[in-house]
Amino acid sequence: MVKETLESMLDFFLDEHLQQLVFSNPAGKDGLSKVKVRPVMLKGELKFQAEELSGKQAFHHNLSGEEAKEYAKGLLTGKFRQAEASSQLGSATVLVAKKGSMTVKVKRAAQPCGKEAALFHNRQKQYVLKEGIPVPFLVDLGVMTAEGEVVRARYAKFRQVNRFLEFIEDVLPKLSKTKENTILDFGCGKSYLTFAMYHYLNQVKGYPVRIIGLDLKKDVVARCNLLAEKYGYGSLAFYHGDIADYEEAGQVDMVVTLHACDTATDYALAKAVRWKAKVILSVPCCQHELNRQMANDLMKPVFSYGVIKERMAALYTDALRAEFLEGEGYRTQILEFIDMEHTPKNLLIRAVREGKRKENQEQIRQLTDFLQVEPMLGKLLGFK
Repeated sequence: MVKETLESMLDFFLDEHLQQLVFSNPAGKDGLSKVKVRPVMLKGELKFQAEELSGKQAFHHNLSGEEAKEYAKGLLTGKFRQAEASSQLGSATVLVAKKGSMTVKVKRAAQPCGKEAALFHNRQKQYVLKEGIPVPFLVDLGVMTAEGEVVRARYAKFRQVNRFLEFIEDVLPKLSKTKENTILDFGCGKSYLTFAMYHYLNQVKGYPVRIIGLDLKKDVVARCNLLAEKYGYGSLAFYHGDIADYEEAGQVDMVVTLHACDTATDYALAKAVRWKAKVILSVPCCQHELNRQMANDLMKPVFSYGVIKERMAALYTDALRAEFLEGEGYRTQILEFIDMEHTPKNLLIRAVREGKRKENQEQIRQLTDFLQVEPMLGKLLGFK
């Protein structure tokens, strides 16, 4: 059994499921007699309102999640000897001895078993962007109502945004919390995932970021800039331009390519490698290059079926991209982005720079010789 700490208890209970967190049994006679903390929605954002009771007076403070955590820690360091939390997820008690030692007891709500458990899990799914908390760009997209309710017909889009943010969440340790992180999004299109990325990293997690979106459609770029200004996203900007020609960035920490068509993905990946980006997230699209090149007598009966050859070409393309990245010192995974029921283009390449190159050149050469192909990414990276 994992020993509960004040830190773990606060991490678990300080969310929208909290009913109240009560601090009592003051350590001294002069000061606050009790404090109550509860979640509130202010201007579409989840906050925690602290009600401080002193005599017949009550004082109120609205805090962010991180501020509420630090506030709670401060109250239990010399001011109060007891705290009780009640939530839809369970309950907890914290007792502080006179010498300062602390006992934390947490009782998590029991979950049903079998079929009921599956229903409970679906109902309690903890998305990165919470249901019930309106996010401006999702409201404008028609994914959420002004009250934060997810529109039933757009639930797949809501799940896709959250799935993408889960990938972002996994690579947070690679980003700095103290200096600005530069993130490039190539082929950003309408940019709903770009806005989601900025909102999550900057507004929710507090990371200093500068995000640059690049696309070939001038009207789309103009609209995205207007929306960024509307939401107050001061470090998010969009530019018109081609991935292959883009040279303006200096230090780049993360490169994102979402549905960049055909070899545009390869140009973006090659740029990311050259910049030694810490993280690469790529959702490829329309992989035509290898489909035009692939030829092999042994595979001819299989390649004669157009749809089969097309799908195999796409899979070979992404697998080779992953191997090229491994050869450049990236730990690379190919992950399912969204369910196949929504789109067949559901793979995401996630690469994290670790510096140790994989000695895979001969294996790649054997495969490319077998298929009689010359992948663009290999040529861009100088593969021989």
